[in-house]
Amino acid sequence: MVKRTRYSEYKDRYANYRFELDADGILLMQCHTDGGSLVWDWKSHDDMADAFADVAGDREIKVLIHTGTGENYNADWGFMPDGSRIDPPVYQAMPGDRGLWKLDEKAWYNRNLMFNVLNVDVPMISAVNGPCNIHSEVPLMGDIVLASEDAWFQDVSHFPRGQVPGDGQHVIWNFLVGHNRGRYLLLTGKKLSAREALDWGAVAEVHPKDQLLDRAWELARELVKRPPLTLRYTRQLFTHELKRAFLDQMGQGIGLETYAQRAFFPAGGRMAPLDRAWDDKPWSGGAEPGPQG
Repeated sequence: MVKRTRYSEYKDRYANYRFELDADGILLMQCHTDGGSLVWDWKSHDDMADAFADVAGDREIKVLIHTGTGENYNADWGFMPDGSRIDPPVYQAMPGDRGLWKLDEKAWYNRNLMFNVLNVDVPMISAVNGPCNIHSEVPLMGDIVLASEDAWFQDVSHFPRGQVPGDGQHVIWNFLVGHNRGRYLLLTGKKLSAREALDWGAVAEVHPKDQLLDRAWELARELVKRPPLTLRYTRQLFTHELKRAFLDQMGQGIGLETYAQRAFFPAGGRMAPLDRAWDDKPWSGGAEPGPQG
C-alpha cells in the first residue's frame, strides 16, 4: 500500500534524487550523483525504490518528469569519476544465512522499485538523457518516453555477465517490443540506439540532447491542462496491463535471478562492459564484484 506523502517531506530526502515542483503541479525528478550523471550503486538502487514510493504517495502532483543529469541516464556502476569506489560490495557468494538474507533484501528492493514506479498515479514523462545499461525498465514504464540522440539502451548487468535477466528486464522489453526482439536484446547484450529504440516502439521521440528536457516540459505543460482526476485515472488505465505483466512475471524472474546468484557473482568492469561483444568470454579476474541487477 502506498503511504500518503507531501512534497515538503521528501524533496530533500535523497542524495541521488533531486525534486522540483512547479506551480502547476509538474514534478521534475532528476537522478544524479553530486550534480553529474547518476552513479549506480546499492544506495542509489535502494533509494530509487523509496523515492518513487514518495512520489506515488503525493496526491498534489499532476504530472511527473523523470530524467537524469549529466552525460548518462544510468550507465556508471559504483565508481566515482576519479575511479574511487563509493559502494564496496556488500555480499558475494557467501555461505549460510548471511548471503541468503542479503539476496532477499535486494530482491525486496527490486520488486518495490518496479511496483512503486507503476503506482505513480499521474502521467509520467521519461526523458532518457544519455546511455542506460541497467534498470532500463524504470524510464520505459513512463507513459511518454523521450530519448536524446546519444542515448542507447542495453542490459549488460545480467545475461552477458552470467546472470538471469529477471529483475524486470524480461517483463518490460518483451511487453514493449515483442518476445523475439526482447529475447534477442537480453541474450546478446545488444546496444540499442535511440533511433533503433524509436523504430522498435520502445521510445516515442528522439531529440538533440540540449532540447530533450525542453520537450519534456512542453509535453507536461500540455498534459497538466486536463482535470486532475482525468490525469490520475488515465495513468491508472494505462498502467493496468503493465501491472498485470509485472505481477505475473516478477516473482518468478526475481526468484530465478537470485537463486542463480548463489553460484555466480559477476566482476565489476566500470564502463568496460558497455562495448562488450555478445560472444566474448565472461569477464573474470581481479576486479571487484559490482552491483547486481
